[in-house]
Amino acid sequence: MAFLDRIPLSLCLILALGLGLAPFVPEPHLWERLKALAAGEVPSPMDLLDLALHGAPWLLLAAKLARRAG
Repeated sequence: MAFLDRIPLSLCLILALGLGLAPFVPEPHLWERLKALAAGEVPSPMDLLDLALHGAPWLLLAAKLARRAG
């Protein structure tokens, strides 16, 4: 957990908002992938990798906030 302590919260927030939501138009890419997954559309392996890469900054931010709260 020392790894999370060394990462600034501001960097986690910038990564989540920047990389996690890019591209922003017509809708955030992560949101588009999550909607397709919820609709039951079977994504290709490339889509799953894309979802993981766009979702990773949000998971990092959530872990950082949980670490600070606890």
